[in-house]
Amino acid sequence: MTPPFKLTLRMLTLASQIERRVGRAEGLELQAPQPLLRKRSRVRTIAGSTAIEGNTLTEEQVTALLEGKRVIGDRREVLEVTNANAAYDAAPGYVAHRQRDLLAAHRVLMKGLVERAGRFRTGNVGVMQGSKVAHVAPPPRLVKGQVEELLGWVRDAEVPLLIRSCVAHYELLFIHPFIDGNGRLARLWQHVALLQASPVYRFVPIESVIRERQKQYYAVLRKSDRAGDCTAFVEYVLEALRDALDETLAALRPTRPRPDDRLELAREHFGTRWFTRGDYLQLHRTIGTATASRDLLDAAEERVLEKRGERRFTRYRFARSS
Repeated sequence: MTPPFKLTLRMLTLASQIERRVGRAEGLELQAPQPLLRKRSRVRTIAGSTAIEGNTLTEEQVTALLEGKRVIGDRREVLEVTNANAAYDAAPGYVAHRQRDLLAAHRVLMKGLVERAGRFRTGNVGVMQGSKVAHVAPPPRLVKGQVEELLGWVRDAEVPLLIRSCVAHYELLFIHPFIDGNGRLARLWQHVALLQASPVYRFVPIESVIRERQKQYYAVLRKSDRAGDCTAFVEYVLEALRDALDETLAALRPTRPRPDDRLELAREHFGTRWFTRGDYLQLHRTIGTATASRDLLDAAEERVLEKRGERRFTRYRFARSS
């Protein structure tokens, strides 16, 4: 199955603008991982995506929840936020063309919110706008096959991944494979696909930009449905992604990296695997041997790292209890 859309000059221009911004962001990130920016981006991502579905929790409340604090609010809305955070945490481990990952992601997103979380719907569904039916989804007998065809196209199509991610976003909304949570899943799944292109996208809260332009989001969905072609939707999402990247670039600063920043990036990269000073230097190409040795020895003394071996045979691993 090839989803119905046309490659336009506007689409290719936006994709080129996005790729240039990603290149700039990658350079800045290598100099400073900036965990506070990542945290802020995650808050905006989750607050934006859940708000599109009617969640009323503020960014301040979402921040508190992500920090493990108690928040006074509707139990369902709190669960929507904590589930979304867990799903975005898991996103780097998902593969955009694997159906079992898609089902697993829905199971995390909708745990405790619907009875059939992680399972395709068995009944007919429609999307309401006020008192009117805005979209009637395909019958349930077609859902599994259409999802399989879509994910196969995401894997194999000779189309830039940026554009494939936008098409997947639209098609998951169109197919509406689950009884509930389809919008959240479609936005998460675009995020999953984008992470395969660059880790920079974990900093880019496109969901927040879409929330700010929510009327246009629904308008372009209706336009694409009527046309039987998602070209307009792809152009809209690419524009939102470009603008979200501009916000990210404005927040990134090429500051002098600190040992703690370098170690945090190393923890994310190596996990609990053993690594050498040479591996650390490969990850942080702007520092010298003496700086790398000082980072690692200090972290070992503070028991952030476990150390094994001596001299050039020394290996390190992040302590599991830290």
